[in-house]
Amino acid sequence: MKSIFVLIAAFFITIQSLDLNSLRIAYKEAVQDKTKTEALHASLEKINKEDKTEFIAYKGAVIALAAKHTKTLKSKKEGFIEGVTLLEYAIEKDPNNIEARFIRLGIQENTPKILKYKSNITEDKLFILEHFKNIQPSSLRNHIKDYILQSKAFTDEEKSLVLGS
Repeated sequence: MKSIFVLIAAFFITIQSLDLNSLRIAYKEAVQDKTKTEALHASLEKINKEDKTEFIAYKGAVIALAAKHTKTLKSKKEGFIEGVTLLEYAIEKDPNNIEARFIRLGIQENTPKILKYKSNITEDKLFILEHFKNIQPSSLRNHIKDYILQSKAFTDEEKSLVLGS
């Protein structure tokens, strides 16, 4: 029954034109819900390295996120590596893409230390803060602001700067 729901949800998401705003919302929900992670993972299956940087970054993040729901340690590790490799490719492809950096920051901040994937937190945080006022569209700026305000990576001073923007 659960598999049918996942397939229907994935089909529904794929049928709709996949726009970035919908993807942002779906990703935020997928972080909290295994079923939504599976549906989003399925809907991003056709995304490849020639697509927009943001789509590639979200696909990598969702692959890494889906890995935590697999059964074996080996599949968790392989899925995580596949996901972060794709995410890193997106950033390498477009190093000034604030959304890709934001996605990586979220993954690195919330990844267990044992995975040793935390080396860009300060770099991405500073990049985001430096470019925050110029983020367009405003829906992306608000999405990033919401994350910053609940993040432990940002100081209270940095959060107040974002609130003042």
